[in-house]
Amino acid sequence: MCNSDSGPIGVFDSGYGGLTILHQMRSLLPMYDYLYLGDNARAPYGPRSFDVVYQFTREAVVKLFSLGCRLVILACNTASAKALRTIQQNDLPRLDPSRRVLGVIRPTAECIGGMTQTRHVGILATEGTIKSGSYVLEINKLYPDIKVTGVACPLWVPLIENNEYDTPGADYFVKKRVDTLMRLDPAIDAVILGCTHYPLLLDKILKYVPRGVRIIPQGEYVAGSLKDYLARHPEIDGRCTKHGTCRYLTTENKDKFGESARIFMHEPVEAETITLP
Repeated sequence: MCNSDSGPIGVFDSGYGGLTILHQMRSLLPMYDYLYLGDNARAPYGPRSFDVVYQFTREAVVKLFSLGCRLVILACNTASAKALRTIQQNDLPRLDPSRRVLGVIRPTAECIGGMTQTRHVGILATEGTIKSGSYVLEINKLYPDIKVTGVACPLWVPLIENNEYDTPGADYFVKKRVDTLMRLDPAIDAVILGCTHYPLLLDKILKYVPRGVRIIPQGEYVAGSLKDYLARHPEIDGRCTKHGTCRYLTTENKDKFGESARIFMHEPVEAETITLP
């Protein structure tokens, strides 16, 4: 473990989608230092078992801790669904009780109450996130009156990561899943994009949802929740360095990462290749 009392905010994702969260964090909180880690060599996490996702996520958290991060954001719905609770309850007390690991599902669930009139909410996410039931659990904990319906979209992430998300062929796959969701519950008036990749498909999703249905990407809500968290926890905020820097790590080829990351960050990205664990 790094003995430093302060360091960057760690941001972890299994792939590239967490960059949409990072982009919003840097827009809202540009003064902080960030260290992004993408486990791209082992992505996607969505179809993997709970045990494997937990193991991989724990390895990434330990790595970010070793590089000085006092606070780590799991900018990955699958990791948040399958690993966050175990890491918080079982691992942090042993690794370092003064550090924190936060996810993206709770902040998204918190915002939904004021965004639905019908109290019928849809979730579009990976297979792993849908099967975990995490969104249903978190939303119903806060808003027991809301009915939640989820649909898995297994082909959406490959479309995005292969830079096919803006092609006419992508329309078929987007329309198919949106139609399935609305057929399951026509009363839905708000849809959470429960995967950090999906904002890149936003224009197509808006094309196929019924008029008046609100689409909720996570980035701005997670960034806003982080800002609020740091304001409420000055002991954590004081350990987050503030020089406005951002560093990128990947378990894949660094040039391949940089090429794909540019799609998400809208700027050139230079990364370093590391190994996990």
